[in-house]
Amino acid sequence: MPRFFIEADLAVNTHVELTETVFHHWVKVLRAKVGESATLFNGQGGEYEVTLVDISKKSASVSVDSFNPDDRTPAFSTLLGQVMSKGDRMDYAIQKAVELGVSQIQLLTSERCEMRLKYDRDQKKIDHWQGVAIAACEQCGMNRVPEILAPLALADWLATELPTTKLVLAPNKDQINVLENATPHIALLIGPEGGLSESEIELSNKVGFINWCIGNRVLRTETAPIVALSILNYNLTV
Repeated sequence: MPRFFIEADLAVNTHVELTETVFHHWVKVLRAKVGESATLFNGQGGEYEVTLVDISKKSASVSVDSFNPDDRTPAFSTLLGQVMSKGDRMDYAIQKAVELGVSQIQLLTSERCEMRLKYDRDQKKIDHWQGVAIAACEQCGMNRVPEILAPLALADWLATELPTTKLVLAPNKDQINVLENATPHIALLIGPEGGLSESEIELSNKVGFINWCIGNRVLRTETAPIVALSILNYNLTV
């Protein structure tokens, strides 16, 4: 059954007009007909089964038939602090982090950051990455869409109130069991291609981040969140 994110209030036994995006994808691209069903979710929790009841040239409406409260989120919440990278690598990191159940993604800049968003381009790029997160939720079945937060300098982010368990991916450090006393509320910091500088790692350590060395190989910036979140899913799922 097709599955779409929709920015609209949903309630059982009501009729809802499809947004332009959902109309285009479901009716125009997939050529849906009256009577066909789909799953809609709006990021507020759970999902709804709907049936197409009316199609016109530029719009369509559905009946909301039933509600499933399952969000398919992990038993833990993760705020991912990801230093930005160029090209498709950032898209890939966001897409896979969402599929693995990340709760929120904070875009960061650092000493070795490859990109700096500027003024009018900022929101366009953030909107694009938010779209990547939505598409990942549509694909993987998660019903709470992680928010992509506007970029902050690493030092500024470290000065904010962060979750209880704080982990920074730091290759070439001692390998210890960082999850032994982990809480379900996690901040995960991942550096850029080339890694965080020693001074940045030390700064994160000063505010409570624990160095997390995953094996003896250096991971790419877009691979690191996949590996880290996979380990968290395996170890912290109740």
